[in-house]
Amino acid sequence: MRLARPVTAAAAALLTAASAAVAAAGAPAAAGGALAARPAPATDAGLAHVVSIFPQLIRITPDHALSRPPSDRFCRRHFGIDCYLPRQLRQAYGLPALARRGITGKGQTIVIVDSFGSPTVRHDLKVFDRAVGLPDPPSLKVIQPAGKVPPYRPTANREGWAGETELDVEYAHAMAPGASILVVATPTSENEGTTGFPQIVAAEKFVIRRHLGGVISQSFGATEQTFPSRRAMARLRGAYVAAARSGVTVLAAAGDSGAADVKFDGVTFYRHRVTSWPDSDPLVTGVGGTSLRLGPKGHRLRPDAVWNDTFSRATQRTFSGSPQPSPLAAGGGRSVFFGRPAYQDGVKAVTGAHRGVPDISMSASCSGAVVMYQSFRGQPAGWYPTCGTSEATPEFAGIIALAGQLAGHPLGPVNPLLYQLAAHHASGLVDVRRGGNSVVFGQGGRRHKVTGFRARPGYDLASGLGTISAPAFVAQLAAAAKARAAAARAARR
Repeated sequence: MRLARPVTAAAAALLTAASAAVAAAGAPAAAGGALAARPAPATDAGLAHVVSIFPQLIRITPDHALSRPPSDRFCRRHFGIDCYLPRQLRQAYGLPALARRGITGKGQTIVIVDSFGSPTVRHDLKVFDRAVGLPDPPSLKVIQPAGKVPPYRPTANREGWAGETELDVEYAHAMAPGASILVVATPTSENEGTTGFPQIVAAEKFVIRRHLGGVISQSFGATEQTFPSRRAMARLRGAYVAAARSGVTVLAAAGDSGAADVKFDGVTFYRHRVTSWPDSDPLVTGVGGTSLRLGPKGHRLRPDAVWNDTFSRATQRTFSGSPQPSPLAAGGGRSVFFGRPAYQDGVKAVTGAHRGVPDISMSASCSGAVVMYQSFRGQPAGWYPTCGTSEATPEFAGIIALAGQLAGHPLGPVNPLLYQLAAHHASGLVDVRRGGNSVVFGQGGRRHKVTGFRARPGYDLASGLGTISAPAFVAQLAAAAKARAAAARAARR
């Protein structure tokens, strides 16, 4: 888990100034400091914000939450970033064309796995849906198969995981509104290294044995070097082996620190290239991040690029309170634990002998954030701009659910299919050729740079195989899955 970054002095100054601006303008406040549930007044402009990073969750944390979904124009004016609503994101990926054909994820179940879950996820999804014009999912269930989750208390850890859960649920649903959602909450916090992972493995095995869903979305990860050994990590792979045998797709976020990542303390960065697990597992699809620039109706203003806000002074000031560079970019690189799987043989010139990540990328940029709603205790209820591969991973889970509906069955491990589609130059895969994931940060009184990877034609270690155009991609992925299933049946005869 990526722990919250310490608040900088500059962010603290923003907090004071912004609170004063709200007070001077006479903004009405409700109990707990949240703005009253009425149209957001102009004084929302004065909201203080500090960066909050949990598992893979990054968002603006205002002193007073926004009382309605902010428009793109509002965010540019007051935060210096773009904010996108689900309708813009859906348009950007071409989902309305699929919805007109009845492809909404109907009959599929997306499994969201998070430590602790959120006590308000059902209520908050309803508020989210009403505000952004989405239907409620056919079903939203919460289970605790690895043990009872302790009662909610508004600690930083529990608030972070609750926010992570709500982001995962809201954006999986935004992409596949006809799919059911199963939230699998575990009773311990996942941290760097092995802490919390045994409970996650047990919970996922429970889901897989009972065939409770076709795709598992994991918006968390730990730097590979924080595990005691490869053997220690290997003991935690049981759920992914079971998923592959049972035809379940497993996804994981590729990280939000570019080519760098944090040590076991969750704060100190490695000063060389690293990757994280479980996204580096060959049985898991690693989901990286792209930067989208969209118009008001969701049309692209320029081609997607690798997400990297490390050097964006405006974005850094908005999210961390300081314009100085700090790792805020899509993860990617070569695994130190896993060798190159057979499905990556066609890109061995890039990966070498190692497993390369990510495999695919979706929207994750902080300078082009999406908005989420939350109301759990400890933070003001309302709307928050958010970003990171915690956004990208549930988005791709929704895409997998759409393809599962079209195929008529869960897809199972999709990595071999993705690389097969790439080898055949499938039109549904959209190459990302701009940007990279090098990052800069201050540590120990010095400034450090971790040189990452650049986007290039074809597969690369910053965007993977690129991103998607859903109308073609969903059809092509479903067809490849059906062909593989038919071949497997023929081989058993």
